[in-house]
Amino acid sequence: MDENKFCFIVCVSDERAYSECAFYISHLRIPNGFTAEMLPVRDAMSMTSAYNKAMNATDARYKIYMHQDCLILNPNMLKDVLKIFGTDPDIGMIGVMGVPKASPDGVAENTVQVGNIYVPGPEHEAYSQYEYSITDGLYDCEYVHGMMIVTDRDLPWREDIFDGWDFYDASQGMEFKRKGYRVVVPEQRLPWCAHEGSVTNRWAYNKYRKLFINEYLA
Repeated sequence: MDENKFCFIVCVSDERAYSECAFYISHLRIPNGFTAEMLPVRDAMSMTSAYNKAMNATDARYKIYMHQDCLILNPNMLKDVLKIFGTDPDIGMIGVMGVPKASPDGVAENTVQVGNIYVPGPEHEAYSQYEYSITDGLYDCEYVHGMMIVTDRDLPWREDIFDGWDFYDASQGMEFKRKGYRVVVPEQRLPWCAHEGSVTNRWAYNKYRKLFINEYLA
């Protein structure tokens, strides 16, 4: 494993969205002594199968699993995640939005969520010199939102259960917690990411919601 390498892993179904995502990634500042690569996954059958395939295809220690419509605004994000991982060897996963305590019904919107995300508006934030400060703090979560998941160690994604497009992120957070790792979200004065998001298939969502409850909350 290359201890000084980042890999951006993106499931791609919309080339225009991916092109914009990659544009923002290309403008990130790479810490001295580190390298970064892009690993798009196309024609995936599920998020978990795609992420398992990509996880095993790269030797990078630091993997950044992203939605294709997630845009990284913080130019110092890579330095910031190294700083966070360096504060505690038990931290295994970082996100930009997360859930400290899962709702009994599995629905993230029905419980407290933490973190920050950019919503387009009239204000124009100055990101060029922004860096996350450890004194701003970290939220410990049970899982983080799948728009961005950063890890510094590998655990298999549960494609044996979550073979679609929902609850793969919640599942992976719970798997890291099961192994005794911390899952954290930094308190971001300026949001690290913008995310367009989309409406999911409600039938499939409910199917995987029940599977999530049975596996982790029952």
